[in-house]
Amino acid sequence: MKAVAYQQALAISEDLSLQDIELPKPNASAKDLLIKVEAISVNPVDTKIRANVSAEQGQWKVIGWDAVGTVEQVGDQAQLFKVGDKVWYAGDLTRAGSNAEYQLVDERIVSLAPTSIPAANAAALPLTALTAWEMLFDRLQVSKTEPKSILIIGAAGGVGSIMVQLVKQLTNLKVIATASRPETQAWLKELGADQIINHRTPLSEELAEQNNIDYVVSLNNTDEHMAEIVKVIKPQGKFGLIDDPAELDVKLLKLKSISLHWEFMYTRSMFQTEDMIKQHELLSEVATLIDKGKIKSTLGEHFGQINADNLKQAHAFIESQKAKGKIVLEGF
Repeated sequence: MKAVAYQQALAISEDLSLQDIELPKPNASAKDLLIKVEAISVNPVDTKIRANVSAEQGQWKVIGWDAVGTVEQVGDQAQLFKVGDKVWYAGDLTRAGSNAEYQLVDERIVSLAPTSIPAANAAALPLTALTAWEMLFDRLQVSKTEPKSILIIGAAGGVGSIMVQLVKQLTNLKVIATASRPETQAWLKELGADQIINHRTPLSEELAEQNNIDYVVSLNNTDEHMAEIVKVIKPQGKFGLIDDPAELDVKLLKLKSISLHWEFMYTRSMFQTEDMIKQHELLSEVATLIDKGKIKSTLGEHFGQINADNLKQAHAFIESQKAKGKIVLEGF
């Protein structure tokens, strides 16, 4: 099968950072599905793994953790799907990824794909939808009924774009979103954000208030915003983050008794948690919301076919931190 892979962790500008190769086609067993990949999207985690994690000696590393495809083979213990089903998923960080024609995925982290949008549009959503949903409802346990407020920092990217929509559709929260460029601010307004502020200016100045936000979610550059986050969040508020700040002074949270919540979408699959099937259920709910017209794809750019050259361009664009929504590729 065709695949895009690498052996040594390199900068994306290096010729060997991503390569077109051929690999054996795998076979499904146990709870796995063998899925023929149709469309994928590229996430910041792809760029971080490629830049920092080399393949095992003599092996190839295939990355990619967002895909839409068709079930080609079902393992002997799999019960949720049949051959021919169109599915979507974000995969498992510990296994070979979706930058290949065929991929093995545990059925407990897969669901039927939405039927109302093309595969490329759907591929933009699984990882970010799971991350946003888990952050909101599993980690922060946001109220679905109370008229509270949430501040989403770095909201124009993949996770923020779907988080804004989920909050607007499933809760009564006021959504305050941050973006620094006119095009990303317009994007967030289109997605339904109630208020948009510029994170290049101190958050407390943009909001012209302190001690007033119930929930704060930081999606990037958390260490730069930490002091301002503490200023604007309410006493006993909740703070969640998904990025990897070099330093994080949690003592700043003490006076207000602010709770800290990490979200890592791969925790369930990485540790084979008892509730691993929750990701199957969450993706099914998101697919239903899409097919009912409640939320839309966060596709920002289509970079063409799935090959090394196009994936290199996608990685470079994500590393520029100028992406709006998600980057997708389609077909081999």
